[in-house]
Amino acid sequence: MNKKYHLIVFGCQMNISDAERVATIIEEMGYKKTSKLEEADLIVVTMCSIRQSAVDRVHWLDDKFKKSERKPITILTGCILEKDKKVFAEGFDYVIDIKNITHLPKILKTKITHKTSDRLFWEQDNITNYLDIKPKHSSKFSASVPIMTGCNNFCAYCVVPYTREREVSRRANKIIKEIKGLVKNGYKEIWLLGQNVNSYKDKEKNINFAELLKIINKIPGDFWVRYTSSHPKDFKQDVIEAMAEGNHITPYLNLPIQSGDDKVLRSMKRWYTAKQYKKIIADLRKKIPNIAISTDIIIGFPGESKKQFNNTVKLFKEVKYDMAYINKYSPRVGTSAFKLKDNVTWPEKKQREKILTDALRETAFENNKKLIGKIVKVLIDSQKDGIYFGKTDTYKSIKISTFAKASVDKQNLIGKFVNAKITKANNWNLEGKTI
Repeated sequence: MNKKYHLIVFGCQMNISDAERVATIIEEMGYKKTSKLEEADLIVVTMCSIRQSAVDRVHWLDDKFKKSERKPITILTGCILEKDKKVFAEGFDYVIDIKNITHLPKILKTKITHKTSDRLFWEQDNITNYLDIKPKHSSKFSASVPIMTGCNNFCAYCVVPYTREREVSRRANKIIKEIKGLVKNGYKEIWLLGQNVNSYKDKEKNINFAELLKIINKIPGDFWVRYTSSHPKDFKQDVIEAMAEGNHITPYLNLPIQSGDDKVLRSMKRWYTAKQYKKIIADLRKKIPNIAISTDIIIGFPGESKKQFNNTVKLFKEVKYDMAYINKYSPRVGTSAFKLKDNVTWPEKKQREKILTDALRETAFENNKKLIGKIVKVLIDSQKDGIYFGKTDTYKSIKISTFAKASVDKQNLIGKFVNAKITKANNWNLEGKTI
């Protein structure tokens, strides 16, 4: 009887990508994937450490495993702080650095007789780069391709430099080979991943991020390229040029601002100003008029006054974002901001969140209304009750319920491109019909 494994993934696209590589290793060992936790002989949790709430979810799972009558092998990997490794070692059978996941077959052969740090942490030389493992993609049409990992920025609120360590870029030829294989197999959407893609550098070939985009854009086929995450301090004009010239590169960008106030940005250790950020946005819109822009924001960072918050509101109204991922600050052990007094009350953070969301709603709706009557390319990703859902090239969600006669095969749309005419604009999404 085949043994079964179950994956639990928390966090960002990089964690999902890590889990897809973990799945390859496990299935090569003869395990079969199951969606049912209670059936699993092996459970792997790929955790996120960005917010304390994410860490708390892993603690909850840890307690659940301890109380379970069944005793599957449990493994914890992903983004883990050193101090958390020691805590989770009390519950999980193995705590493994994601870079050492290639050693998993050897690790599982070790008998569980006592818990020592040497056996649990397996801080061995990483002979094989885990990013070169061919992943078991969870989608048949959209794939993530890591181009680098780690971060050198040490933002005051972030633990990534401590969990992912310093920046390391993949060789460009390996990235290109992986993307060519995906396109050949019919993939329509490629996400380039990294904690700071703008820092990408193949030192041996002297290829930076803009040059990598240009090389990828020359790959023949019908596919889109998106990327995340970007850092404003490293965002250069050559990337704007590469985006403007690239027919595969979609007119969408998530560029985190985090705060619209310069003093707060310095406190966050974000080394750019609101003026510099807005200059990047202006340059993008000059070269790519139809670009959609989203951002990340932290509300109520220690010391943020109402006046400083209002500078963020002002920036939102000026930039006119299409979307924003708004987070209320919460202290995270292991960051330099943890030493600061969290002096913005939770009710005040919730009030500021509402104000900022209202400002975003206005600009998002305003931007969406401009698309009514326009014809856009859409990648269909799901359907329910005859209604199809997807994303435009500008990464806007769209619902399609009306179809031109004989224009498409309604039974086989998921994972395919269609052309749609926008018929209605809502705050956060669009509606349309195929043409």
